[in-house]
Amino acid sequence: KNGIQYLILDDTLLPKCGIVRTIITPDNQTISFDIPKDYTGRQIEVITFAKDEMREQEPVVKKKVSFNALAIDTLGYKFNRDEANER
Repeated sequence: KNGIQYLILDDTLLPKCGIVRTIITPDNQTISFDIPKDYTGRQIEVITFAKDEMREQEPVVKKKVSFNALAIDTLGYKFNRDEANER
């Protein structure tokens, strides 16, 4: 239709909550498209942006956390509560 390209993602890629995603390349400033029949009479949201102006986000790289064991020789150590609570 009018040089418009459609890409509709199937249900395996979008949750089954009625979302229809369409990517188009319009050949003029006015576009029209069909909506699912059950959307008739309901409020819908239409968002427009140019894909070539969108910044691709850097993938989040999780840092690997490592814990090194620390061995302390406590043989012969006696805990002194009064010394520990001194200010």
